[in-house]
Amino acid sequence: MIELKYSLVIEATEDPNFFGFYSSELEGFTGVGHSIEDCLYKARWGMEEHVALLKEQNLPIPDRNPNPTVVVQNTEQFAPAA
Repeated sequence: MIELKYSLVIEATEDPNFFGFYSSELEGFTGVGHSIEDCLYKARWGMEEHVALLKEQNLPIPDRNPNPTVVVQNTEQFAPAA
C-alpha cells in the first residue's frame, strides 16, 4: 500500500534516469527522482515536510485526500517556439 496524503503525478522524461513529480492538490510541491520508486519514497516524506512548512508560515493546508491516486505519465512535449 502506498501511503500518501495527496495525489501524485510522476512524469517520465527523455532521460531514463530522471523522473519529475508533483501534486496538484498540494500547491508548490514538486520533486525529482531516479526511478518511480524513488519518486514515491521522496514524495511521501516530502509531502510531510511541505505541509509542515505551510503550517509554519501560516499558509492554508489542503485537506488530506482520503483516496489519493498516483499517475505515471510521460512529460508533456511542447512544440518548439517559432
